[in-house]
Amino acid sequence: MSEQSFTSMAGARAEGEIPEIGVGMLGYAFMGKAHTNAYKTIPYMMYPPPAIPRLIAIAGRNEEAIREAARRYGYETYYTDWRTMLEDDRVQLFDNGGPNDAHAEPSIAAAQAGKHIFCEKPLARSAGEAREMLDAVRKAGIKHMVAFNYRFVPAIRLARNLIESGRLGRIYHFRAVYLQEWIMPHYNTPKIWRLDKQVAGSGALGDLGAHIVDLGRFLVGEMKSVSAMTRTFIDERPLPDGSGTARVDVDDAFVACVEFENGAIGTLEATRFAGGHKNYQALEINGERGSIRFNLERMNELEVFWVGEEPKETQGFHDVLVTESYHPWWENWWPHGHIIGWEHTFIHELTHFLDCIANNKEVAPYGATFEDGYRAAVICDAILESASSRRQIDLEY
Repeated sequence: MSEQSFTSMAGARAEGEIPEIGVGMLGYAFMGKAHTNAYKTIPYMMYPPPAIPRLIAIAGRNEEAIREAARRYGYETYYTDWRTMLEDDRVQLFDNGGPNDAHAEPSIAAAQAGKHIFCEKPLARSAGEAREMLDAVRKAGIKHMVAFNYRFVPAIRLARNLIESGRLGRIYHFRAVYLQEWIMPHYNTPKIWRLDKQVAGSGALGDLGAHIVDLGRFLVGEMKSVSAMTRTFIDERPLPDGSGTARVDVDDAFVACVEFENGAIGTLEATRFAGGHKNYQALEINGERGSIRFNLERMNELEVFWVGEEPKETQGFHDVLVTESYHPWWENWWPHGHIIGWEHTFIHELTHFLDCIANNKEVAPYGATFEDGYRAAVICDAILESASSRRQIDLEY
């Protein structure tokens, strides 16, 4: 953000007005829709908002598609080159929702241009690429955040609060799975970009596993070592244009054992070959005084068990409906029992990021910074190395 624009925002706050932050979006598909929905909802639901996101520009390579996206979503203009968009002085926040191979170069350029950056996960295709991005944002001194949106599920934040308070005591176990089925044979999925290592970096590991890696760090702490196995079940798929077939060079599934620095141990598993599972992310944490279970497909609930709870005849997991006004973010939503959905996680995290920009607050520890994105990338790389070498890998940052 330029000194001039920051000064004008500060003046607006002094006059009792809410500052505007200009948004430039790269990408218009799945994540572009999710992020834009959040920006448009924040001003009237997260009220009063820390800042008003102004939808300045959206960029993409296909002019017809990006023109339609700008019209549909309400962006003031569009660009067919993200470099030109970054020259637009009205853009203060660069939102990178492009494919994985479009994360590093545009984000580094945005940092050099003084734009704050919100980037989709995984931060990069490799730890080395992620480190270049981290170095760039540190040098630029701008605000930066990775879209690990599950940190902003109310039930997940409640779990973090319980752990931070010491209620669970010493943590023994963390186990998490992320299961989907959308590239199983009956879907006839061609070799899309997510199945191409050059574009995606990895398969189920970066697409799904990065989320549960981040949640392990967010809830339990830093990981110390990993031991893993990966598998590609279908190693050749038809090309999208029907011109032939091509080799699949990313993982379809992985499993890993992890060791945490605090002594806890854990397991991670992700696959896109779990028939019957559409978006099943589940985790469990066991501590000396209690346990916690969470299932993304029932995201408004958190199961909690307390060791030694009386009367013992009714001991067991309590299914807590996380919709009370005193639960995280719920003062902005509905009366208790009126549930929210997946899209609300982006509203919560982007409100957090706008607050950090407008009021010069730290993104960490509740938001995921590029440091978190880099550390997740180191762990994902170590999982691939462990699977390849068939040995345990100690993590080094």
